Amino acid sequence: MSDLRDLYQEVILDHNKHPRNFRSVEPHSHQADGYNPLCGDRVTIQLSVEDGMIASIGFQGDGCAISTASASIMTEVLEGKTVDEAQALFDQFHDLVTRDEACPEAALGKIAVLAGVRDYPMRVKCATLAWHTLHAALTEKDEVTTE
Repeated sequence: MSDLRDLYQEVILDHNKHPRNFRSVEPHSHQADGYNPLCGDRVTIQLSVEDGMIASIGFQGDGCAISTASASIMTEVLEGKTVDEAQALFDQFHDLVTRDEACPEAALGKIAVLAGVRDYPMRVKCATLAWHTLHAALTEKDEVTTE
């Protein structure tokens, strides 16, 4: 189990140091800003949705390693997915980091590297900030604040 935790930690650190899709998306059809006042993490999610599919997605902002890695992994996983698939993954990810009886980690692919934050309640908000901001963008809310 320790080897798996070490691998997960390596993936998170890599996504923090080299975030994927850390960029503005122009033109974009959806955007929202997220803020976690407990630790100061901020994120802006922009995406271009074409025919119900996420054609392009990016994020900008600054935050802790968990927040940045979560946004990076999220954008990698969601590009090319439908809006409905993105909403379903939002629900599954939220369950993964907040509930003990969540969807099996194997079913979530690389998103599962963030499952360990479930054991650190203060870090859950860091991990979910980008996801809540994505949800706000897709439901056409301008801003989300996690408290």
